[in-house]
Amino acid sequence: MSRRRTTAKRDIIPDYKYDSVVVSKFINALMMSGKKSIAQNILYTAIDVLAEKSSKDHLEVFLEVLDNVKPRLEVKSRRVGGATYQVPMDVKPARAQALAIKWLIESAASRSEKTMEDRLAGEFVDAFNLRGGAMKKREDSHKMADANRAFSHYRW
Repeated sequence: MSRRRTTAKRDIIPDYKYDSVVVSKFINALMMSGKKSIAQNILYTAIDVLAEKSSKDHLEVFLEVLDNVKPRLEVKSRRVGGATYQVPMDVKPARAQALAIKWLIESAASRSEKTMEDRLAGEFVDAFNLRGGAMKKREDSHKMADANRAFSHYRW
């Protein structure tokens, strides 16, 4: 972490279908080897499958899935007097969104369906119903923060 100055946040262009920056961030995280059109097709297909299973608006359902997976608390290491403590801290909104996106993609990639569209759609449906690999990551993060609540006075 640089002590001199903070990096400038880059402007992300919204995607063409939903005109959403969040969807564009998800596409960028999903993209491999610069193949953006393939990542777009994968995500749009997964959102369509999710929307037809929930009978709500496409973007609204996708944002609800992301909100379900976003962590509220996480632990960070703090070194105090020669000992390292896992101190529970609130997660900033930008980091919570980035973690949710990362967890959804990782848990979808580890599923056993045949195509990435099916894997991502399955993970979206599971996260919408508050289960699945990404939700387990979130719950593990919250359990770790709850277990280390005794060290919360080291927060600064």
